[in-house]
Amino acid sequence: MSERDDEMMKLYSQRILALASAIPHQERLDSPDASVTKRSPLCGSTVTVDLDIADGKIVRFGQDVKACALGQASAAVFGEQAVGLSLEEARAGRDALRAMLREDGPVPDAPFDGYAALEPARAYRNRHASILLVPDATVAAFESIADKKIAATS
Repeated sequence: MSERDDEMMKLYSQRILALASAIPHQERLDSPDASVTKRSPLCGSTVTVDLDIADGKIVRFGQDVKACALGQASAAVFGEQAVGLSLEEARAGRDALRAMLREDGPVPDAPFDGYAALEPARAYRNRHASILLVPDATVAAFESIADKKIAATS
């Protein structure tokens, strides 16, 4: 086995493959408060996130994930924690994940510590966009709801 093959085996660990096969909330929501689709232009991975918000927190979450195993694993970690998050918590999770990947930062704190499984992806910058799709789409959907509420009161 070559060094490159060994690196790929580490990247696509059993934990990542297990996460990728167990994505929660894989159904789209009927009449969501917000829906956002994000696509990674480099690899073509695409996700759509639907949210319903009440009292400043996600009460219903749906996701349609068409991504590589790393993007799917990320969707599983984020989806497991999505219901009950505030906008600030969703942003903090996304930003901590981005810092882990792009700035060699620490694994995000709980409830996003499941992203430890994706630490080997740091070395693969071309995979970062796919890993960030669901957190990015969730924050964008949440922000669109906040923007609608601001516009309604103006």
